[in-house]
This record gives sequence, structure tokens and C-alpha cells, in this order.
Amino acid sequence: MSVKRFIWTIFFALVTCLSLQADDHVPKAAWKIGIGVPPPNPGGRKPSLPTLIDDGYWQGAPVGGFGAGTFSRSYRGNFERWHVKAGVHKYENVPADQFAVFVQPEGETGKAIVLSTGKPLHGELSSWNWSYPAGAGEYAALYPKSWFTYDPKELGIQLTVEQFSPLLPNNYKESSYPVALYNWYAENPSEKPVTVSLLFSWTNMVGWFRDVSGGFSGALSNQDKNRYVSEDVSGGSVEGIVFDRIRSGAVRDEWDGQFAIAAKTTPDMEVTYLTTFYPQSPGAEVWRPFSEDGRLPNAAPDVASSGEEIAGAIAVRFTLAPGEKKIVPMAVAWDLPLVQFGGGRKWVRHYTKFFGAEGTHAWQIAKTALAEDENWSRAIDAWQKPYVEDESTPLWYRGELFNEMYILADGGTVWAHELDGIGNPAHTATKDEDTFSFLECFDYVFYGTLDVRFYGSFPLILFWPEIEKQVMREYTDTIAESNPQKYLWAWKAQHEHKFVTMERKTAGAAPHDLGAPQEDPFVNVNQYNYQDVSNWRDLNSKYVLLLWRDYVLTGSKDLALLQYAWSSIQQAMEHLQQYDKDGDGLIENGGFPDQTYDDWIANGESAYSGGLYLAALRATAEIAQRVGDPGSAAQYNAMFKKAQTAYIKKLWNGTYFNYDTNSEYHTDIMAEQLAGQWYANLTGLGDLVPKKMRLSALRRVYNYNVMLFGNGQMGAVNGIGANGEMLKSNPQVSEVWTGTTFGLASHMITEGMRDEAFKTAQGVYDVVWRDRGYFFRTPEAYDEDGMYRASMYMRPGAIWAMEYALNLQKKPRQK
Repeated sequence: MSVKRFIWTIFFALVTCLSLQADDHVPKAAWKIGIGVPPPNPGGRKPSLPTLIDDGYWQGAPVGGFGAGTFSRSYRGNFERWHVKAGVHKYENVPADQFAVFVQPEGETGKAIVLSTGKPLHGELSSWNWSYPAGAGEYAALYPKSWFTYDPKELGIQLTVEQFSPLLPNNYKESSYPVALYNWYAENPSEKPVTVSLLFSWTNMVGWFRDVSGGFSGALSNQDKNRYVSEDVSGGSVEGIVFDRIRSGAVRDEWDGQFAIAAKTTPDMEVTYLTTFYPQSPGAEVWRPFSEDGRLPNAAPDVASSGEEIAGAIAVRFTLAPGEKKIVPMAVAWDLPLVQFGGGRKWVRHYTKFFGAEGTHAWQIAKTALAEDENWSRAIDAWQKPYVEDESTPLWYRGELFNEMYILADGGTVWAHELDGIGNPAHTATKDEDTFSFLECFDYVFYGTLDVRFYGSFPLILFWPEIEKQVMREYTDTIAESNPQKYLWAWKAQHEHKFVTMERKTAGAAPHDLGAPQEDPFVNVNQYNYQDVSNWRDLNSKYVLLLWRDYVLTGSKDLALLQYAWSSIQQAMEHLQQYDKDGDGLIENGGFPDQTYDDWIANGESAYSGGLYLAALRATAEIAQRVGDPGSAAQYNAMFKKAQTAYIKKLWNGTYFNYDTNSEYHTDIMAEQLAGQWYANLTGLGDLVPKKMRLSALRRVYNYNVMLFGNGQMGAVNGIGANGEMLKSNPQVSEVWTGTTFGLASHMITEGMRDEAFKTAQGVYDVVWRDRGYFFRTPEAYDEDGMYRASMYMRPGAIWAMEYALNLQKKPRQK
């Protein structure tokens, strides 16, 4: 080898080595707030809705893969939000699930402090130092990552932790892992050596996720047992604690399994441990030795719990020379492989395909994560880079774009396959892929709500398209189903004081939802009974449009998807024709809230449902052409033209499209009046109505629904009077819906109204992320006072429709 070639080989090796090193850089686009500092104008749920969840603003980005269960460390430093049992929301601080740091400059007295801004409420671990001050440092989030950057004046060192799980685009393996990584970056800014120790403690929570309560009052800790584990790996070791219980054989209950905490260390680091302590006690057995020199006593008592809580801790100790910086990777993993719902049916989580379903692999999962840590971190950064560094879009938007994706994993998400009666995996004859779904929200606990996922599923089709298409195949399988079970029509009972029943599911009607966790979801659909959803006017159109969207947005290549769904699409469209009562070609609403606005009556032809129907007719014609049915294509194009004529004739008023033809709201301005055209623009269906009309209508919406509401700084109110008056006649007309506002903004972008689009969408950011403290619990709706309804909602994922619209504008239009 020549000298020149040797030098270049060494150079590239060094460059590669440096590029492989993760760092503690916090992207400029990340959302930020002071550690433990309240938001400027905190809000809460609407006073008229006291039963809805309101945990307050102490929230943080969740960790955990798709369908693995998730939990969150709040931005005050506590593990407080738990979505581990599928479909159940728990919010309670677990004080012994915690990080702490010991810092001792050479020749000085050391200091140990818990990295949380508040003491436990009930006096647990009272010997620990809980004095870290609010505002001393910054919390940042760009999901799936988040960071704590601590104040060096408080600690004497620069300390940052990067937190994440490996949610990666087009990844159907690691994105399901039940693991979280905590990469600690410690740097010595002083001129003398400093000894540092990082403590990670955890409670044995096996048996804590049995019930549907909002906290841990029903947690059981019987026969729990903790053990220390150490393994040599390349360049060092992985050491930690497995939190288990005494059992024989594989787990048989959904609450059973393991947790593990682990750290990856190098030879210049020392790991000490205490496998078992009692977290409801003062905790001196942990804090006394740790606060003295940063070490734990290396004790592993042979003891199991008999009902009392037990916890364990590890500490990683090292010395930093002046100016030196080290990284200490830590992980927490959990292996709770089974999911069980109210109907008793059991499911096995997707991640078990890679680790097994015995419930004994928490250590293996943690060790795998620590081995892949840097690769995953770099992959997330590479994925986000073109979006967060796009200076053509506002900074707030770049951060919210990713932060609104949290709900995909955190929304009670299920990604699993069913067990048969003897504990073996089972699949239906029509699918071999695992079922995937997440909740509308934890207040409205319905899986995969179709009218809402019309907006909220954009991140899935853009980044995990195989999951999205599998969901739509599952919906396809339900179209022909009927379920004659009688339900009380709750809205009729509440609003008209009538005892009226309805069928749970009519053949030909797309379901509202795939079921609820308290019943038997994915088997018994349509748990929602507030309205008669088998007679809703938007669901079938949305079903067809979602299939067409999924085909187009994945390159118009997956003909098998359209072929699989074709007979169901035809049945769904035929079902809608019964609602064209006067034969003009356009369906009519039924005089009750028969679309996603389920408290807002529409009667006669309507802009929203009618526009979606126009788009669905066009989509059906396009699908027919592709599946080789030109006769149906011609038929649906003819139906479209007839319906289009009626739509414009009956609803266009010269400036915008009226809400409907026959209700008290008929002249009101609906923000979403052109929702069908929005999807048509995104998916190449063409003009449902002339562009001149569209621009006129959108400008009226912007000038009235956006700029006359909340000083133009809160998004788009759903409805407003023709003269700009605020409407109060039903609870939804006077709300801003976060997801529909993003959909409207996306539509504006496709029509060339870019500035108006970002002004409209920024209202949501200002309310949710800037002012009111609704971050990582983005609500469905809020009013002009900023009070919300239905937090942790599915629909805000529609912000990615804005990004898709922006990219569409950059591409040359195909003729």
C-alpha cells in the first residue's frame, strides 16, 4: 500500500469513527420549556366536561415502540404517565423510578441530588435530596427524542440526557421494541478532575398493570424478585437489574413479565448496585452510600415481595479530567408480551416475533438496545434532518410536525396477533399480518375510529405504509358484516328524550370503529353508540378515499390493495345511494348529527358530507379503471357529474358553500366545507368544484373562521355565522378542532394559500404548545377560552398532510 493511500485510509477511518459517535446536540427545531416551569397560561378541560381526563401540564414525550406499551417522563423529571396495559391510561408518579447524580470535584465535598423538581407527595424516599430547582435547565422534545439539559451552575458539570425509543421509518421490527434509551452526556467544564456518578433506580412493576383504574391503587407486588446481571460485551460490559417474579414456565397473564434497567460501561467506569430496597421507606440504604461517594453497596438480598413494593438501583461512577466528556448509555426494557381485553381474548405483541413470547426477555431487549443505541440515534437524526432543517417552513411547524407523532405509539396502541384457545398464534384466513390500531383517545376509547383516522393516519401512510394498508384491509373485511345487536341511540335519549334503538352494524356500512378495549376489539366492531353510525354519511366516503389515498401516496403501484378492496368499495358506495332521496345524484344528511361532527346536525344536502361523496365517486371511478372494470368507471364518472351539478346548484351562494340546505345552520360558514376537495387535491382526483369557487370559499373561511376567532391566533373555528357572529347553538360549532385545522391548512397549501395556511395552523401551536400546556396531550378541541375537550387525540396527525401538500407543490404536475 502506498504512503498516500495509507494516509487517506487512516483519514477516512478517523472520519468514520467520529461520525459514529452520538452527541448531545439538541436540534434548533425541538420544542423547549424550562425544566419544571409551568406554561405561561395553563388551561384545562372544559368545566362542562368534568369526567374527561385532565392530568395537568406535567407531560413529556413518551417512550416505547408501536404496540409495546408506553410511558412518559414528565418535564419535571418524574415517570408519571403509563399506557402499558393496552387501552388504559394511568397517571401517577412512581418516585423510585428516578435518576440522580453525584458530583465531587477533587479535594471537595461531593453533592448528590435527584434530577426531579419536586418531592414525592406522600413522603416516600425522604432521605433523598429532592431539591433540584425548577427552571435550572431546559427540557426539549423532537419526538421520538427528548432531552434534559441541566444547569451546570447547579451541578458543577454539564449534564444532558437524550431519551428515545427506536421508532424508525419503514421499520417494522425495531419500531415495535419495548425499550427506552437514556444517553447521559457528562462534561467537566472546570480545571480540576471531577468524580461523577449517575444513579438509575426502578420499581418492580410486575403486577401493576392489571386493572383499568387511573392509578396504581390496585397494583399487586406478590412474589416479585429482583436480580443483578452483568455481561461482558465488546469494549466493556452491560450491567443492571432484572425485575421479575417467581413463576414456573412462560407468562400466562397480560400483567406478567419482566422489567430491566441496564447501563453500558467502559473499563474506566465502575458500576455498583442494590437490587432490592423498599421505596415507601425513607430510602437511606440507597442514599447514604450514594451521597457519600457515588457508590451503592453491591448488595443482592435473596428476598421476594409479599405484597410490599420493592425497587432496585444501579450507579455508574467515573472521573472526568478537566474539559473531558463521557457518554453513559442506560436503558429500561419491559417484556409484557400478552394483551387481554374485556372480552377475555388474548393477543401477543408484535415485538415477540423477535424475542419470543415467554415474558422472560427484558434483559435481552435491554442489551440489544444498548448495542444498537448509536445506530438508532443516528438513524432518527437522519430521518428528521431534511424536515427540521428546511428553512422554508416556520421553526414552530418543524418541531410540531414530529411532536404530534407521539400518539401513534402512545394512543393505547395495539400491534399484535391473536392467540388461539391453546395459546398458539392465530390469524384469520384473509390476513397474516398483525393487527394494528390506536385509540381515538382515552376519553373516547374506540380503536381506529374511521372518521378521525381520515385525518390522523397521515404519518402512518407516509412512514409506515405497510401498517396503514393493513389497517385498511381490516376495515375492508368489515364492510359486508352485519351485527343485528340492538343498541340504545344515546344522542336521541339525551337530546330528544326518546328511547330509540339501532343496529350495531349494518351490512354495507363502514364501521365507526374497530371496537373498544372494554369489549372484544377487532372482533366486535362499532362499540360507539352515541349516534347511529350505520347511517352516517361520511364514513363510507372516507373509507373509499383512504384506500385511494394509500394507493396514490405509496406510488400508485399496490394494485393488490385495490383488488382486495374492490367488492367492498362497490358495496360501500351502493350503500350511500339510499341517501339520495330526491334523485339529484347527491346524498342528503338525515337531520341528525350523521358525520364526524356528532353534535352538529346536518339536514338535506351538505357541503361536508356531499363534498366527500363527490370525491369518493371520483376515487371509485379511478379505482375501477385500475382494477379492470371500465364499465363501473364510466358509471361512477357519470354519477359524479350529476352529483357535482347538484352540489354547486344547491350549496354555492356566490361566495362560499352553505353548510347545508335545510337545517338552522344552512347559511353558516363551515371551516371544512371543502374537505372532499382537500383529498382530491392530495390524490389527483381533479376539480370537484371550479378553482374560482374554492379560492373564494377558502378566503371566506380564512377571513371569518380564522381571523375573527380568538384574534386570529387560535386556528379555525368549526362554524361561524354568515355575518361573522359567533355561534353557540351546539358545543362543536364553536370549537376549534386541532386536526381539522391542520387539514384545512393542508388544503390551503394545495390551492396556493401558503401564508394563510401557516397562519391558520400556528393557532394550534400557540394554544397547545406555547401557551396552555397541552403538549403531548393535544386535544381534539378547544373553545375561545382555550379550554379543551378530549386530550391525547388521534386527529392532529393531520399536520403531516401539510407536509405532503408542501412537497406536492414542489413537484411538477403530471398531465
